[in-house]
Amino acid sequence: MKVVELYGRVRYAVQIAGLSRREAARQFGIDPRTVAKMLAFSVPPGIGGADRRRVRSSTRSPGSSTVS
Repeated sequence: MKVVELYGRVRYAVQIAGLSRREAARQFGIDPRTVAKMLAFSVPPGIGGADRRRVRSSTRSPGSSTVS
């Protein structure tokens, strides 16, 4: 997966190697705002399983009864 690999490489370049955000954007050919987003989230969008997805809940609570 190129997106996940790029995500990791950008984060490494800025956080570990000490590259500036602007320089990382220039080096990887992406927008500086994209670099900022990559640094804000540890996992790329769409990756990460159920933790990142919205879970729908039932309209009724488990303890409620429909009998009146």
